Amino acid sequence: MMNILVTCNEHYIHPLKVMLKSLFVNNGKESFSIYIVYSNILDQQLKELKDYVESEGHKLHPTPIDPKLFAGLPTFRHFTIEMYYRLAAHKVLPNHLQRILYLDPDIVVINSISELYWTEFGDSYFVASEHKHFSHITRAFNKLRLNTPRAHGYFNTGVLLMNLHSLRNEVILGNVFQYIKKNKRKLILPDQDVLNALYWDKVIPVDCYRFNYEARYYQLSKLIINNKRDLQWIQTNTVFIHYCGKNKPWKYKNKGNLGRFYLEYENLLLERT
Repeated sequence: MMNILVTCNEHYIHPLKVMLKSLFVNNGKESFSIYIVYSNILDQQLKELKDYVESEGHKLHPTPIDPKLFAGLPTFRHFTIEMYYRLAAHKVLPNHLQRILYLDPDIVVINSISELYWTEFGDSYFVASEHKHFSHITRAFNKLRLNTPRAHGYFNTGVLLMNLHSLRNEVILGNVFQYIKKNKRKLILPDQDVLNALYWDKVIPVDCYRFNYEARYYQLSKLIINNKRDLQWIQTNTVFIHYCGKNKPWKYKNKGNLGRFYLEYENLLLERT
């Protein structure tokens, strides 16, 4: 049984279903327990989501959380309060869970997740990747902004394997919230900034081109001479395609880029319903 964590509000239920469809299709031999941590989803939507997950042969565990716990934390633009819920996941998830894979709902899964999921943690809290094709530009700025001069990079938290056992035993949630409130003027990507600032040395890095491919990079990669990571390479090697930013494929249905994968699994989902 593999454990998957998602956090979202009612506006992301459809993309979440598409992500789950892609996960199920490309990991057909696996059984999944899906934990959704939420505070603003209608009961009927949860029932429909639960019915869908169970119809695919898996389990959904709705896990409500009190939004008052996060009162006073900064939110802006498309960054909603739900982005902070993963910071408290080790407090609200069942104690018997030792590891869980967090996935943003704006992701599709196009290959097996097994290699990433069973990565050994050692004494680390997380397994994640840095979007190297973009972050090298801002790396020095992030080190200065977050006061992490020895950090090797800036990891993206959209795909985040979590060591729940260590997090429960070693992380004090109050300290995390205190850091956010003290440094909120410095935070650009609030939850991600916090994890990078506090736990940069507790992350096992993995290849972003395989385990967190940012869809926006694909068009730019076509300009690279002798680019080996073409569409065929992505189809064979990449596990997660991440639609970062505002131009989501469910809003702008462009088949000319990596949005084609989202549309493929959306069509499979709609065929079932």
